[in-house]
Amino acid sequence: MIDNHINYIEFKAANLEEIKRFYKGCFNWVFTDYGPTYVAFSESGIQGGFEKNDDEVINGALVVLYHKNLDLAKMNIIKNGGKISKDIFSFPGGRRFHFLDPAGNELAIWSDK
Repeated sequence: MIDNHINYIEFKAANLEEIKRFYKGCFNWVFTDYGPTYVAFSESGIQGGFEKNDDEVINGALVVLYHKNLDLAKMNIIKNGGKISKDIFSFPGGRRFHFLDPAGNELAIWSDK
């Protein structure tokens, strides 16, 4: 993995079983369940996942970048005018945080370190 490159895309969905059927049927994506609220996909050109979310989807895509040093990445975002929208947290496979760019777009950065 390369620092600062897009590594993953995350979408929201109210019904994970329905979304899996759709993307499997349309595009033959492969899915891995991570509990009742998350499913990852592969065989799509880039890896990604769907997070269960019952709210109305307004901007359903979350672009996820990779960086081996989350603290350094977080510091650079704040230094350059970004805002942290979700502080560093752990998940199966690593840790990540979310941030808002100056235009209000939310992205995330993850690390397996």
